[in-house]
Amino acid sequence: MEARRLAVLCSHLRQIDPGPSSLPERPKLNTLSGLSTSNCSTNADDQHRSDSAKKNEEKHCIFCKIIRGESPAFKLYEDDICLCILDLNPLIHGHSLIIPKSHFSSLEETPPPVVAAMCSKVPFISKSIMRATKCDSFNLLVNSGAAAGQVIFHTHIHIVPRNAHDQLWTSKIHTARKCYGLISTRSDLDCLLQIRMCLILERMNNRRGNSNSIRCFDTMF
Repeated sequence: MEARRLAVLCSHLRQIDPGPSSLPERPKLNTLSGLSTSNCSTNADDQHRSDSAKKNEEKHCIFCKIIRGESPAFKLYEDDICLCILDLNPLIHGHSLIIPKSHFSSLEETPPPVVAAMCSKVPFISKSIMRATKCDSFNLLVNSGAAAGQVIFHTHIHIVPRNAHDQLWTSKIHTARKCYGLISTRSDLDCLLQIRMCLILERMNNRRGNSNSIRCFDTMF
């Protein structure tokens, strides 16, 4: 009985030769192959245009020029992933930027591990900036997109040291204030050197596990 049942099942699976047909054989169309090739070609062209646009952005990006050593900047911190510099047009003494070394035009395009690496440096760098500028607070800002005020389309984080009487965000001060410019006075240079010294002391202190011995100097000369 089992053998007969198996034979019946196999008969349904066996290919049956229909014999010769009087109808002409239809030509086989390789439509899927053509569509596949077309899509691949389109995707490759789009990728090429995207890569070319990104290379052009990197070529003219001021932050990329700084990273390549083609434009001057005052570095406060540097590692394999990110760089911290004084803002070229600071809102206040000590206004600094943390930027990734790879070019990403906005925060949304920046890979999470890169964002995490940048943010992990904020406590260390901000503490040193506040000590150097004798501030007890700071703003941490990211402008992502033109509508949000982003001007340089290379991801960056602003660290803006604050004190109680700076009136930095009042409309009167904001419209009347002129940008300091990059290291235009003796006090600007003092600020830069003090931040660098605080960064060194902070790093040494972290290794010792003692945060109470960090101090800054009133002047560096």
